[in-house]
Amino acid sequence: PSAVMAFGDEPWVGTFVNSLIVTSGSLSLFFIFILILVYWADILKKYFHPGVRRPKPMGTFIHIVAVLVLIEMINYLLFLMQIYSSEGMVLFNSIVLAIVSIVCVIKITVFSQKFSAVLRTLGDINQVSTESQIKRIMWITVTGNLFFFARAVVEMKFAATLLYYYYQNGNVDEAFSHESWDTYLLIRHVTELMILFLMLYILQNKFDTRNRRGEGYASVPSDDGPQVAVTGTEGTNYIV
Repeated sequence: PSAVMAFGDEPWVGTFVNSLIVTSGSLSLFFIFILILVYWADILKKYFHPGVRRPKPMGTFIHIVAVLVLIEMINYLLFLMQIYSSEGMVLFNSIVLAIVSIVCVIKITVFSQKFSAVLRTLGDINQVSTESQIKRIMWITVTGNLFFFARAVVEMKFAATLLYYYYQNGNVDEAFSHESWDTYLLIRHVTELMILFLMLYILQNKFDTRNRRGEGYASVPSDDGPQVAVTGTEGTNYIV
């Protein structure tokens, strides 16, 4: 990337729009996992803290989205106010995505372990197999962690390189060659496409087990037990 200032002599609108579109696409993908994590957290709180009042999951999700969007709006506003150039805008985005990726890795790991324990307990109590649900959660955990860990490493390396060259030269004009910049973008886009296809496969796959009952998730019989959305959304597969 080359440093350009907003409303300067060099063309800057294309750089601004490109950064806006790329970052919006990345955050939209992140929001899918954040939505799943919000519902997982709500379900786990229901079982581990049954007497605690819980906020609505969708309200929590909207609040998280609003915070991230506000952070990005501040970044672009600072660029438009000429506080820093496009290199600062790219660096800001990279740091934000790296932090969000690390948080998602931690939350996915913790929540998936607790969720699997809850499912095993329900299966033992009701004398039914919950292996298909546990396998689905395991695959979501593995693919999600691989994606976010790789993304965190890429973004942190990118940010560190920018900071190093800025400290050495006062700009980042020589930080990346065309080949390295294209490689960085290719890794970002390929990993995003891969995680989308993997998530589609995981959510569509039945993960049949020997004691599978019916289609999708195995049923846990209960007279008045709550419905649990394992995948994190209320319109998909349920434990009844």
